[in-house]
Amino acid sequence: MLYIVPTPVGNLEDMTLRGLRILKEVDLILAEDTRTSSKLLKYYDIDTPLKAYHAFNEHKVTQQIVDTLSAGSSMALITDAGTPGISDPGFYLVRACVEAEVPLTCLPGATSFVPALVASGLPSDKFFFEGFLPHKKGRQTRLQYLSTLPYTFILFESPHRLVKTLDQLITHCGADRYACVAREISKVYESIDTASLSDLKTKYASSKVKGEIVVIVEGS
Repeated sequence: MLYIVPTPVGNLEDMTLRGLRILKEVDLILAEDTRTSSKLLKYYDIDTPLKAYHAFNEHKVTQQIVDTLSAGSSMALITDAGTPGISDPGFYLVRACVEAEVPLTCLPGATSFVPALVASGLPSDKFFFEGFLPHKKGRQTRLQYLSTLPYTFILFESPHRLVKTLDQLITHCGADRYACVAREISKVYESIDTASLSDLKTKYASSKVKGEIVVIVEGS
């Protein structure tokens, strides 16, 4: 069995009881960064062996992992934060397990965009999750498409690109379109600001931005 186990995006106490039990019981934990995951395991006194599984080695080691699972081993897949496969490594292994008919299950748990969406005050009955925009080629095309959606859309963004992205959103969506910038969800310095795109740009252009960022934008 392969268990896909979400890990906290901020506060380590957000780990579920079931997730902790599985991390203790499996034969091996596949981790995006073993140094980061070791801190979580140490916090909960978990001594299960760790093996690196990330975007740079997944094509090399996936078949070996599938073969080991098929032989009867149990493993848990985790990433640095959140649910594996959501803008994080995991999809390639999950697809390989599905094709090989290896039993798997994904636990419900931590994500950053769901609490950001709910706390934004923007409509959440329907929404579109874009994730990270292309850095260069295709970026403007995606922004133009997103600007026409009649429902809320969600972006992930890095701190050093936030102001540029807000400026591009103003170009495509208009300065008065409402949006939310959610930073450091579930961490000590969490902040959730909902305002017009122009007001958000003004605020963040004059401050040093740090942390993981989710941008929620009102539909057209």
